[in-house]
Amino acid sequence: MRIAVIAPPYPLEEIPAPPLGVCYVAAAFEKAGAEVRIFDYVVSGYSREKLRRQMDAFQPHALGSTSVTLNYYLAAQVLTDAKEIDPSVLTLMGGPHVSFRAEETLREYPAIDMIVMGEGEQTIAELVPGLESRPFWAEVKGVAFRKDGAVHLTGPRELIRDLDTLPLPARHLLPLSRYKALGYPVSITTSRGCPHECIFCQGRRMVGSRVRYRDVGLVLDEIEAILAWGFDRINFADDLFTANKKRVERFCKQVRERGLRFGWSAFSRVDTLDRETAEMMVATGCDWVSFGLESGNQEILDRIRKRTTVEQARKAVALCKEVGLQVHASFIVGLPGETRETMRETDDFARSLGISYGYHYLTPFPGTPVMEQSNEYDLEVLTGDWSLYDANRPVVRTAKVSPEDQIRFVRRHEQMCDELWAELERGQQEGTNTAAENARVEGRRRLGLVFRILHEDLIEECGAVPPDLSANGAGAFNRLVTEISKVTARDEAVVAQVVGNYFRRGLVEVQSTDCGMCWGWTPNPRMA
Repeated sequence: MRIAVIAPPYPLEEIPAPPLGVCYVAAAFEKAGAEVRIFDYVVSGYSREKLRRQMDAFQPHALGSTSVTLNYYLAAQVLTDAKEIDPSVLTLMGGPHVSFRAEETLREYPAIDMIVMGEGEQTIAELVPGLESRPFWAEVKGVAFRKDGAVHLTGPRELIRDLDTLPLPARHLLPLSRYKALGYPVSITTSRGCPHECIFCQGRRMVGSRVRYRDVGLVLDEIEAILAWGFDRINFADDLFTANKKRVERFCKQVRERGLRFGWSAFSRVDTLDRETAEMMVATGCDWVSFGLESGNQEILDRIRKRTTVEQARKAVALCKEVGLQVHASFIVGLPGETRETMRETDDFARSLGISYGYHYLTPFPGTPVMEQSNEYDLEVLTGDWSLYDANRPVVRTAKVSPEDQIRFVRRHEQMCDELWAELERGQQEGTNTAAENARVEGRRRLGLVFRILHEDLIEECGAVPPDLSANGAGAFNRLVTEISKVTARDEAVVAQVVGNYFRRGLVEVQSTDCGMCWGWTPNPRMA
């Protein structure tokens, strides 16, 4: 059986890592005996015609797509297009959004045949042998589908008890050269589950309240594989990496024993990070931690069941500074009980910490208490348009804070960030920046070009090598640069720097195609 797993379009501005859930799903299909391809539209452009070409080439029996709330519509559109291209192909969707809206999704999108709810790996293992036999679906826990004109749910599946039985994520099926060009860290998880009860988070319902851990040795094996592909930064995407101090100690000890060197970051909580743990993390390459501080008002923290205090947050940030850990804190605007006064209190607190921080708008995702019991939390949900659920705009209001109040508040912070950035740009022009500051400026300037090169498939679209040019000569490279410069209206020198970097790192090369010689992304990038 041939299975295509879809990585649906996702904004590059949201800093996507190589999609971990997609790779776990692909690995589960492979382990079940299927031939698998990943159709990745995160770091490449999506079009119906591209999907058609990929389907014609691979001839899949089924396509499965994940989705979060932000790209739910896009993922559903890809599956709808696939069904129109080949009505016989089976279409499946999973992920946190549809896990809590399975019935609604099947009613809204007739082209989607099945929803896989919750953790999908064991469900996939049971499904594959009988996937093409619809009567068999009713025997598999954790799925939803149409039956006799109604939506049929087979009941919840237990969480996977032993995560070590899962195969390593199938990152080898991703367009790794493109992800290396993007330059974001690779995410991995060492555990699943969150013991905390924050009312705005899907994680607890999706992966359970009991933390289930992977064997540290297997985690290190996965890291070694990632490093062998030439990536050098890893983000631990566990809901709470520092939940278990002894386990962090074992991890750090084995990193030293294997002699691994890489930069890494992790999500933590202010009540789980002590000095000894922080120092161990720094000694093995950790340079950033992220804290969800949410608010500077204690009553709001209590209301959202954060179960941390403002003073704990202040002490944890100070500790990180002392041991050399950089901190990024996230705050949420529009939480239950929010007023103009509590927003000012949060802003004063955030500024006082002297760290990197940002604001998101409260976004009541499906499956969270703030969505399911919004009337109990002083919240009015303003829209059911899921494309607006990106945490970058208000979709709720409280009794005392309107959407306009929230926008004005966040814009003041954004204006401050813009002013700081303008200072860095002036510093580059005047020669007063440090080398690191200049690198930040140049990196940000080039990022928009990188996004366009990836999302518009410009290496391929602009990469035809005329017969009169040597495929391996400077002429072919210069033509590529010129054509990309024309499309993007960017200076050729800047384009040459970006594309030249890709070439030197072995990410792009001239390839032979049916239409002649053309630049393309290398399928297996060499180590950088």
